[in-house]
Amino acid sequence: MLHVDDASGGRDLLGRLAEHVPSAEDWTNEMESWVGVAISHEGLKALGLPEESLSSFPLPFRQGMAARAEMLRDFGENAPETWEEPFKPGTLHIALTIFAADEAARDKAVGKAMAELERSSGVTLVATHEFGADEDAENPFGFRDAIAQPNIAGSGVDPLPGDGPAIAAGEFILGENSETGQPLGVPQPPELGRNGTYVVLRKYNSRVGAFNDFLREHAESEEAQHLLAAKMVGRWRSGAPLILSPDHDDEDLGADPERNNDFTFRDDPKGLLCPYSSHIRRLNPRDSSMTILTDVNIKRIIRRPSTFGPKWTSDVTAADDGKDARGLFFIFISARAYDTIEFLQQEWINRGNFIDLGEELDPIVGLHEEPGTFTIPDEPARRRVNGVTTFNRLRGGEYMFMPSISALKWIAKGEWVGS
Repeated sequence: MLHVDDASGGRDLLGRLAEHVPSAEDWTNEMESWVGVAISHEGLKALGLPEESLSSFPLPFRQGMAARAEMLRDFGENAPETWEEPFKPGTLHIALTIFAADEAARDKAVGKAMAELERSSGVTLVATHEFGADEDAENPFGFRDAIAQPNIAGSGVDPLPGDGPAIAAGEFILGENSETGQPLGVPQPPELGRNGTYVVLRKYNSRVGAFNDFLREHAESEEAQHLLAAKMVGRWRSGAPLILSPDHDDEDLGADPERNNDFTFRDDPKGLLCPYSSHIRRLNPRDSSMTILTDVNIKRIIRRPSTFGPKWTSDVTAADDGKDARGLFFIFISARAYDTIEFLQQEWINRGNFIDLGEELDPIVGLHEEPGTFTIPDEPARRRVNGVTTFNRLRGGEYMFMPSISALKWIAKGEWVGS
């Protein structure tokens, strides 16, 4: 996380970083590491971009995440006033993300990045943070993560069962045709905007102990606790979906990418297998019947699992929360990123109107300013579990723009300066 103090120094660093960003042309080939560069609107200002370019970006991006707290429902303990210092408005200008196949490759790539930074002037290192995923890709609560990703038209990759219909590339990359048949608006000039995308970055601290205590309070046996947790998420910890294995966990199913996402909600209209209010059914309703109709295709996002802290264990209690930093970085890209995250936060996460549950919130990532309720449909009567609290607390975030490699080089040249 970098802050630009001098425009020319910042542009010089971007030009050198661009040489380390791999092209998407060979993205299906295995790489030992890969680098992404994203820039906030305040960062583009600090780099000296002309006003006609700055004003061509969407309003939410120009305002920044903190200023959009009302739209994001980032209130109370999630309000920008409580965020960590690196995320305070105007601080984060450039985010450099490095992913690698293993620790050795990561350390090598980080070494190169730090060497470029040491050669720079006019750029301040604000913060660094390690995150990642092991072979199980578990989130802080012990659930296999990032199973469902959108099927992108023209990617050249065969979709996995359950990925859903192919979604136009323009929903993810600026300049390509979107689901409307036309490209979405592209920042100007085209050298800057085309082939770029938008990034949402949000950091959460996970209250693993509070979650464990909640399960113990509302389910006596360990087996019942696992079931309640699965009902809240929509999957067992292995990744096996409730729709396919409603009564018990199935590790083989959960680990099989050919099967673990191959389902719809068509045969569960009452939510008896997977509750309407479960996390995965809210964030990807698929073919669920919704009171407030929405085009699910334009709400899909490309995301990457990015957790930090010790792995989940059942013995952690609320008294342990805060002793070891546990959490996740929610990072996703979409050409409609800001409309999407604000819709998700307002409707699918922090309300229940779209599934006829009034003000019931997402039990995993919802902001519960007062203890809330989780509804489990059943026959003859549904069950309501009370006392749901905020299990993931927002510690900061920002709206970012991820330029293409050619756009990074265009910014680095700064040919508009003095014109």
